[in-house]
Amino acid sequence: MRNISVTTFIHTIFILSLLVLLLTFYIVLDATKDQRELQQYIRRQYLTKVLLTERYRNSEDPSFKKFLEKNSLEVIPIESVKESIEDRGKTRMDANSILGRARVFEVDNDTYIYLQREDFTLMLKDNQPIGYTTQFIFSIAVILVLLLLVVYLMLLKKLTPLKRLNKKIDQFASGDLSVKITHEGSDEIGKIAMNFDRAIRHIRQLISSKNLFMRNIMHELKTPITTSRIAAETIEDKTIRKILIRSFDRMNELIEDLAQVERVTMHTFIPERKNYRMSEIFEETQKMLMKDESLYSFDYEDQILYTDKSLMALVLKNLIDNAIKYGKEKPAKIVVVGNKIMVKSKGEPLKEKLSYYTEPFFQEEKRSAGFGLGLYIVATVIEKLNYQFRYRYDANEGENIFEVIFN
Repeated sequence: MRNISVTTFIHTIFILSLLVLLLTFYIVLDATKDQRELQQYIRRQYLTKVLLTERYRNSEDPSFKKFLEKNSLEVIPIESVKESIEDRGKTRMDANSILGRARVFEVDNDTYIYLQREDFTLMLKDNQPIGYTTQFIFSIAVILVLLLLVVYLMLLKKLTPLKRLNKKIDQFASGDLSVKITHEGSDEIGKIAMNFDRAIRHIRQLISSKNLFMRNIMHELKTPITTSRIAAETIEDKTIRKILIRSFDRMNELIEDLAQVERVTMHTFIPERKNYRMSEIFEETQKMLMKDESLYSFDYEDQILYTDKSLMALVLKNLIDNAIKYGKEKPAKIVVVGNKIMVKSKGEPLKEKLSYYTEPFFQEEKRSAGFGLGLYIVATVIEKLNYQFRYRYDANEGENIFEVIFN
């Protein structure tokens, strides 16, 4: 089922509840229609019988006026309604008795009672309001609609602070660490807002501490590593000198990788995109790579790519570096086809899924030469650029192929 917002859900429930209430009201009214018509018929019979008696022959009789007032009846001239009754009137009752003749007409939702005796005629308008049963049903329906509306408005009011809280959370998720969440009140929403604000402050402190630690540790390590490497150059034993220099170079690479990880993983980091030619991106890649050009080759058309040049170069640098380190044959091949860049190298297929190798500091048994940050940096940067990163193995060529697919 497709996810819907809470507000939409409440709107839907309110409309459905209102429709059910109105439908129920209609059904109840329809079910009591016969009963109400019977009540009206009995009432009219009673009124006409009383009015045709000798007791109310005189229209000026105070008791007659009192009777009319009590039963919501009004004497009107016959001529004022004669034409409308003849044109549009519907006869609802026509009764003859020894007392006289009584007829009841309905004209445009108005009811008229016509009384005729040998000695007098009388036209009355029935002003009685809607029946008790109908009034009761209407009252209940109005009360229920009002209650439903009150509950609906209360729910919307309760959702308002949730919407504000969600907006603040979105800001924080987008990298705005200066967000401050406040909510007056001690209800559940207030407690959530308070706890989330406390969590944000704690995260800010952790990030600040982490950044400070990373900068200090990288700064402090650079000097002794550089000094030690220079000292290693003076060792006469070539085997030991080569091992030490390689170790210090790897340490420098790790520090550089950590610096890149810190930079691109920041929430506030935004790629600087421009139009670049592939040749410009590959030139930047070669500067970062600092490897013998015989170890890799490029095959591409010099097309335009809208991207962050330094980030794309960083991605390719790490992919090419991995291809050179772990490939069985040289050179590693970088091929551009359409909207994707492929880095190919001969070798055995990966034993695990790509997601395993994009975790920081992975270590596979036969790949102990690496620190495991290369593919993690690649995956992180590609995510920042909103590109796709895929891996496949070409069994026919015996090649591992890493693909960067851009829009």
